[in-house]
Amino acid sequence: MSTPWLIAIIFAVIIIAALAFYAGKLLRQLKQQTLLQQEAEQRHQAALSEHDAKVLNSVIIIVRAMKEEQCDYSEGCWRLSVLLDSLKKSTALDQQFPAIFELYNRIKHLTILDERKQLAKQQRMKQDLERMKVEAELRDKVSQDLELLHQYANERYQLLRK
Repeated sequence: MSTPWLIAIIFAVIIIAALAFYAGKLLRQLKQQTLLQQEAEQRHQAALSEHDAKVLNSVIIIVRAMKEEQCDYSEGCWRLSVLLDSLKKSTALDQQFPAIFELYNRIKHLTILDERKQLAKQQRMKQDLERMKVEAELRDKVSQDLELLHQYANERYQLLRK
């Protein structure tokens, strides 16, 4: 074999070895990056679960208060709607518990807190009457939704705590 061919073969082997080394290095980096992404996703899911567990615990407390008549249906539905909308790992809850969300949607335009205090007495009474009518109209449906929501929240809370 002639010397130029021998030199070309040696260079080819060196180039192939360098490329193989570089490919191996890239594969190791890819594997490490994939592991880091999986760990980040697991931490993210754990944070979402923790958030949802706190929200569901609050939901359970509000539902109990509403069932024991320690909380008005309008106030409870308002709070529940906001909390249920903030759940990260659950969707379509407005379809599962339609009466709760309907009551909220029908009273959300009414004033609360400091804005309410600034209203004239007659205007406050008018809003109270509207709120009471909506509550009375939806009371039975909301009561049914509360039972289902209580069961749903307890089950989801237990799953998230495992």
